[in-house]
Parts: sequence; structure tokens; C-alpha cells
Amino acid sequence: MRFKTSFHMDAMITILFWSLAYVLTRLALQYFTPFSLGFLRYFIASCTLLAVALITKMKLPQKQDLPCFILAGALGFFLYMIAFNQGQRTVTAATGSIVISTVPVLTAFLAQIFYQERLHYIQWLAIVIELIGVAVLTLMDGVLSINTGLFWLFLAVLFLSLYNLLQRKLTKKYTALQTSAYSIFFGTILLALFAPSSIKEASHAPGIQWVYLAVLGICSSAVAYAFWSKAFSKAEQTSQVSNYMFVTPFLTSLLGFLIAGELPERSSLVGGAIIIAGFFLFIFGEKLYGAIQDQKDAA
Repeated sequence: MRFKTSFHMDAMITILFWSLAYVLTRLALQYFTPFSLGFLRYFIASCTLLAVALITKMKLPQKQDLPCFILAGALGFFLYMIAFNQGQRTVTAATGSIVISTVPVLTAFLAQIFYQERLHYIQWLAIVIELIGVAVLTLMDGVLSINTGLFWLFLAVLFLSLYNLLQRKLTKKYTALQTSAYSIFFGTILLALFAPSSIKEASHAPGIQWVYLAVLGICSSAVAYAFWSKAFSKAEQTSQVSNYMFVTPFLTSLLGFLIAGELPERSSLVGGAIIIAGFFLFIFGEKLYGAIQDQKDAA
């Protein structure tokens, strides 16, 4: 496996920017409402991608694929962003990333149903280990916030899992940049429902809030989703990419400490170590198992 030319680097860049998004969203929600933040974030992302589309002379999608792009925009940006921002109003950045990190499990189940993708039992074992790490990170020091925010976050999990499946389908026909750009464009059009209140809030926003918006829109949206789509276009299975989302709680805890001053608990270190162990087992476990079996057969 050539690491630089595989999907791993693309997925890692995405997860880094998404982990950062949990922290910055919490900070931005101190001023913006969830709906306004959702629109402004993806309006900036759309402007960024529109400039790229014009420079690269990006081709328009075919008419028969427009429903898929509209659905991707609705699931991945309109519905997901509303649910995510509503949930983040009442939970910590770490808790939000913990709940969203269950997306790989649901994505794997849905990929089996819709795409007949099958995981090796070692990969399922790795997912269980990663979930144990999430549980430790969640419960060991009482990090989990039990409130209505969790309901919204679990809705966000469903929307993002379905979005992942659509991205897998669209990247079979379109480039990663086209797939992410047109999905974000349609998502932003739907989010324009909140444009009037967004403009009002933005007109009085402090300078630091514009910094948060710029990073969320450009890095955590335009760039991150482009790399996410690129990872799906390279990977053999949907779950190989979505599994990276298990790393977000640990990264978010570290970034929350560095940026927002949210002190990491002991659970962040213990749970994070378990998650990383399961993560590497998912990536390398099947090959290691195969190598061991080959040695046994040779003997």
C-alpha cells in the first residue's frame, strides 16, 4: 500500500479539519444561532468552491444525476448542519464528536444493505474496540452530556451516514471536487432559507467570529469535504473511509484544550488510546491475519 497515493492521507486531512470544526462551532455558537451559522459556513464554502469551479472550468452534472446531488446537499449539509448545530448548543465539543463518531458503524451496516459491502470479522472486532474506546471516553469521567442535544446529534449521525453512501455512488462517475462542490452548492441553496437572519447577525459580528466562520467555511467545509469525496473515490469500501471518524473524539479533545481551553479528562487519553488501537487493527488487521495464515499454510 502506497500511503501517499491511497485514501488514507485524504481521510486524515478531512478528520483533522472536522475535529477542528467541533471546537470552532462551539465558539461560534456563542454569537450565532445554529441556523445562521449553518448558512454562513456553507455560503463561504460555496463561494470558495465556485471560484475553484470557474478557474478549473468544472463541468456541470448530468440532468439525471441532479436528484442525487440535491439529496446529498439536503442530507449532508441542510439537515445535517441543522441537527449538528442544534445538538452542539447543549453539549461539549468532545461529547458532540463522540456521538458523531458512531457514523462509521451505521455507515458500515447501510453499506452492507445497499452496496453488499462485507467486512472481515477482524474489522468488525476493530469497530467494537473503537466503540469501547468511545464508551470509555464518554463515561469514564462523565464527559457525556445527557440532554436534548443528543437527540439532534443522533439525527445528524443518520443524515451523515446516508450522505456517505451517496458520496460513494457519485464518486464512481464524477471527480471528488465535482461531487463535493455540487453537493455543497445545493445544500447552501436549501440553507438560504435562513439567509435574512444570517445577514443580520453577521453584520454585527465581532472580528473573531468572522475568523471562526472563515475557517469553518473554507477549511472544515470546502477543503475537508473535497478530500472526503476524494477518499471515497480511492477506497475499495465505504467503511474504510468512514472508519476514520472514530479518531475525531480524541483529536477534538486535544484541539478543544489548545483552542477553547476545555481541559482534557483522563478518559480522553485512555479512550483515545483504545480508539487508536482499534483504528490500526481495522486498517492492518486483515492483512496481518492473512500473512499469519500464509505462514501456517507454508509450514
